[in-house]
Amino acid sequence: MRIGLYPGTFDPITLGHLDIIRRASALVDRLVIGVAINRDKGPLFSLEERVEMIEAECARLSEEMGIEIVAHPFENLLIHCAHDVGASIIVRGLRAVTDFEYEFQMVGMNRMLDSSIETVFLMADTHHQAIASKLVKEIARLDGEVSNFVTQSVAERLRAKLDKR
Repeated sequence: MRIGLYPGTFDPITLGHLDIIRRASALVDRLVIGVAINRDKGPLFSLEERVEMIEAECARLSEEMGIEIVAHPFENLLIHCAHDVGASIIVRGLRAVTDFEYEFQMVGMNRMLDSSIETVFLMADTHHQAIASKLVKEIARLDGEVSNFVTQSVAERLRAKLDKR
């Protein structure tokens, strides 16, 4: 069984993330969405909320694609997370050249830690290249419309979260 790991913070999960998940699902038998705890980024949503959103958004997609898609929180090295879930492939999405520079360094380090785990890059669909969770949160904070960037249910959760602040 080929297991893929798609890591990220997913704060919140966007249409760009879902596009990568859909496309990665065609490459593996099981896809694990590695939800990074990453306290340094100071996420808006708690780990539990991010996992809930991923599970809700991926349930239909999992059924449609005919593969298991699961969320897996992690706070250790990405390569250790890959070992924990049995992944032989790490999936990364690229939006721009600046993403590539960072990812290129990460692949080199991960290859030195475990050369048996491959990294696969999927280019963001042109409709989703500008979408970044950070920008979506900023637009929402300033009462902008985010329906072009996230699903309706994520937009509702984002609005509810920001209204509480």
